[in-house]
Amino acid sequence: MAADTGEVCGWAIQSALEQAYHDDEWGVPCADDARLFEFLVLESAQAGLSWRTVLQKRDAYRHHYAGFDAQRVAGFGAAEIDAMLADPGMIRNRAKIEASIGNARVFLELQARHGSFARYLWSFVDGRPLRNCWRTLEQIPAETAQSRALARELKREGMRFFGPTIAYAYMQALGLVNDHILSCPRHQACIDLEARLNLASSPVAG
Repeated sequence: MAADTGEVCGWAIQSALEQAYHDDEWGVPCADDARLFEFLVLESAQAGLSWRTVLQKRDAYRHHYAGFDAQRVAGFGAAEIDAMLADPGMIRNRAKIEASIGNARVFLELQARHGSFARYLWSFVDGRPLRNCWRTLEQIPAETAQSRALARELKREGMRFFGPTIAYAYMQALGLVNDHILSCPRHQACIDLEARLNLASSPVAG
């Protein structure tokens, strides 16, 4: 492996918002269903847009999505949709908003069926983060066999706006795959955090 030169992933230095997200969140292995649902909403909202745009609107999403409470989101109707479409702090795309409500219902179904959504999700990588050893950002793929399998199964369950590329971004964000480049200090930091992953204790909301 390359020595740690302290060179962070290049995308993280484009703005202070992205750097904070990279340094504190991206790639940290996660088995918390509430957080998994938050990123399910945010990643699907990103489709066709930059992640920076999503980060800039994250507070508005947190407000409108009831702190990303999947149970409440699953019950949203016309009033909640209209409120989101009227807020310039949101990504005002009706199809994405309606899909997120349907996706919340699928999320809850999978959560109930598997004991937690985390257990379902992590089964696509056999319960352990995949460690990559990329030296440059250009080496990182846009999708993988695992993300294609995840997207295919979620589509079969009824989820929308969650194709293989979005699925891979989701896996990267939540630490199912470690795609920090080797020279980035967060590559090893995320490996060190793997020991905290506990799928057995992942709670079912509600």
